[in-house]
Amino acid sequence: MNKPLLANSFRTGPDANGRFGTFGGRYVAETLMPLILEVEAAYKAARADDSFEAEWRRLLKDYVGRPSPLWFAERMTKHLRQSAPRGGGAQVWMKRDELNHTGAHKINAVLGQILLARRMGKKRIIAETGAGQHGVATATACALFDLPCTVFMGATDVERQQPNVFRMKLLGAEVVPVTSGAATLKDAMNEALRHWVANVTDTYYCIGTVAGPHPYPVMVRDFQSVIGEEARAQMLEATGRLPDTLVAAIGGGSNAMGLFHPFLDDASVAMLGVEAGGHGLQIEGGHAASLSGGRPGVLHGNRTYLLQDAEGQILEGHSISAGLDYPGVGPEHSWLHEIGRVKYVAATDAQALNAFQLCSRLEGIIPALEPAHALAHVMELAPTLPADHILLMNMCGRGDKDIFAVAKHLGVTL
Repeated sequence: MNKPLLANSFRTGPDANGRFGTFGGRYVAETLMPLILEVEAAYKAARADDSFEAEWRRLLKDYVGRPSPLWFAERMTKHLRQSAPRGGGAQVWMKRDELNHTGAHKINAVLGQILLARRMGKKRIIAETGAGQHGVATATACALFDLPCTVFMGATDVERQQPNVFRMKLLGAEVVPVTSGAATLKDAMNEALRHWVANVTDTYYCIGTVAGPHPYPVMVRDFQSVIGEEARAQMLEATGRLPDTLVAAIGGGSNAMGLFHPFLDDASVAMLGVEAGGHGLQIEGGHAASLSGGRPGVLHGNRTYLLQDAEGQILEGHSISAGLDYPGVGPEHSWLHEIGRVKYVAATDAQALNAFQLCSRLEGIIPALEPAHALAHVMELAPTLPADHILLMNMCGRGDKDIFAVAKHLGVTL
C-alpha cells in the first residue's frame, strides 16, 4: 500500500514573486521586465482558458503521439539482478518519452509556449539549445505554425551535434553558432537573452528548461508535468500502485520536474535527480553537477545553485552530454534539494557511456546521453533494492543524435 499524501503540499510553488523558498525570481534588464510581466499575464490567462488547454492536448495526442508508453525493462531487470543479493533486485521501468515526435520530451513545453506566443501576437521565435533537442522541437513547431525561428547554439555543441543542426536547418530554422565562453549551452542562453532584449516587440523567447526568470520555470514545469501525470495513471493501471522511486537526469531539469511534480506530495515515492558527474566531482571544471558541487547565485534571470569560483564567477561545466553541461539548475530543483524532498546524485561520463551501450544491447533502446546518466544510477541502485521495489526512470530522449559522438569516445571508426 502506498502511504497517504504528505501533510504539506510541495506542489503549490512558486509564490507570487516567482520564488521557491529563496530560489527563482526575476533578475532581468529593465527593458525586459515589461515583456516578462506580459508573458506571465498571458500564461495565467491561457491556463484559465479551456480552449487553450484543449488545443495543447490535441497537439500532444495527434501530433506528438502522447501518451508515451510505460515499459517494463525485463531484460535490464534480470541483468541487474545477477549482482543483487539472492531474491533481490528492483524492477526497472521506463517512461518512454524518447518516442515523442522529435525524439525527446522538449516538444511538450515547446508546443505550449508556441501556442502562447501566438496568443500574444508574436511574429518570430527564438530559442537556445545544447544537445539540439529543444532547438529541433522549436524549429518543428515553428514549421507547423509558419513562424520564423532562430536558434542560438554554442559552437562546441554545433560541432558535436551535427545531426540535430541539420534537422533544424531542414525545418527552416536559422542556427546561430555562439563562440563566447565555452561555446556551450550557457553561452547560447546568454546570447538568446541579449537578442531578446533588443527585439522585445515582435519576438517570443521559447526557453527549453525550468530555468530563466519567472514565469518560465513554472510554465515549462506545468507543460512537462504531462509526463508524470501519464506515468502515474499508467503505473496504477499496470501494477495497481505507485512506483517506489523515480529517477531522472538533471541538466536544467525540465524532464525531471515533469516526472517528479505530480508525485511530490506522495510520501511513499522517493525521487532521485542525476546530474552530470563528468570526469568526477573532485575535479574543478570537470563536471556539471551544480547541486552536488555548487552554491547559490544568480544566472539567467533567477537565483539557483550554480558552479562558481570563490569570487562568484561562473565556472564552465563539463559533460559528455551536450544537454547536461549547464552550470546551473532550475530553481525549483534547488528548493527541493535544500528541503530534502528530492535527492540529487551524479553519474560520470564513463558510467553514462556504459549505460548507453548496455541499454542498447539489452532493451533494443538507444538512449540519449542525457537519460543514460539516469540509467547509470538505476544500474547502481537497482541491485541494492528488494525484488518488489519499482524503479521508474524517465527515458527522456533517444540517442540518434549521439551515436557519432559516442562512436568517437569509444574509438569506433564509422
